[in-house]
Amino acid sequence: MTQPRILHITRNLPPLVGGMERLNWHIADELSRYAQVELIGPSGAAALRPSAVPVTEVPLRPLPRFLLASAWQAVVVARRFKPHIVLAGSGLTAPAAWLAARASGACAHVYLHGLDAAVQHPAYRAVWHPAIRRMDGVIANSQPTAELARSLGVTAEKIRIIHPGVTLPAAPQSASALQDFRQRHQLGDRRLLLSVGRLTTRKGLREFVQQALPAIVQAAPDTLLAIVGEAPAHSLHASVQTRASIQAVADAAGIGQHLRFLGVITDPQELACAYESASLHIFPVRELPGDPEGFGMVAIEAAAHGLPTVAFATGGIVDAVAEGQSGHLLAPNDYPALAQAALQILADDPGAWQTRASAFAAQFAWSVIGQKLWHMLAKDTNSLDY
Repeated sequence: MTQPRILHITRNLPPLVGGMERLNWHIADELSRYAQVELIGPSGAAALRPSAVPVTEVPLRPLPRFLLASAWQAVVVARRFKPHIVLAGSGLTAPAAWLAARASGACAHVYLHGLDAAVQHPAYRAVWHPAIRRMDGVIANSQPTAELARSLGVTAEKIRIIHPGVTLPAAPQSASALQDFRQRHQLGDRRLLLSVGRLTTRKGLREFVQQALPAIVQAAPDTLLAIVGEAPAHSLHASVQTRASIQAVADAAGIGQHLRFLGVITDPQELACAYESASLHIFPVRELPGDPEGFGMVAIEAAAHGLPTVAFATGGIVDAVAEGQSGHLLAPNDYPALAQAALQILADDPGAWQTRASAFAAQFAWSVIGQKLWHMLAKDTNSLDY
């Protein structure tokens, strides 16, 4: 039998930093265990690719150049590679995937993340929405994203929900590693609230600092909010919140000394130390029209390290946080309730949540997600000869 071949097209790969970038990297890596995989991705991606997956690079910016170059290369590579499956890593590359599939007789699939199904720009509606509807299969990262796909006119039988995955830690970080992490970042021995993610308007960190953190600090004065991430430089449709604007509202509330900006952390061990040094993960994503949170991978990453999350129940976060098992979900924009939920967890025994949260995260292990994804693709392409 011929080994199955998959062409994976995405703008979201390392060296870009973020949840979609990690997801697409792991999708290619996991699928390479079942099939021969080739990637089309942005400049710089080849140096950080999964070991078994060759990459054809195209310029990242400007966006129109990426779109044209990726579509052209998709067709060129598809005619040479003759894939059985063409997978768009997001809605953005759905037209390129559809063209490549038509050029090679392959099945076309797209993985939707939420925002890529919600964009209402006239050009996107005219070109991208029809391409998404024409896919042979649509993979949604959460139930809310699946509902967005249906609202675009994608038929229900085409849609499958496969959540993003997580790398489960082989072992906890050592006490000395955690101590070194605290010393490097001047965290002392204070209790840490942790925020991980890009500083965008949707993530809502400034609003949390302004409307919830003062009450937390008043009740627990030894609390420090450690912030991992920066305003994005290459994200589409993302309005940003700057360090300065977040610090300004903290200063105005008299809690400026309770923030620490740690910057972007890409080293897995360093990020593990951040999670395992913290008492609670804060995920105050706002409910904004036309700008949904597709899933919330950082909540799963936190749970994998035994760290609970408090978050607003909006978008795909409802699939990423298990109420009472990996944290608490609150009504969107209810900052007093969010503060009280945070204080409740801070008052618990430090190990009270660890086992429950870790058990919840285990079902999102990359090996499990990769197997689900492959079985779905193989089932939907079972008429192909391989």
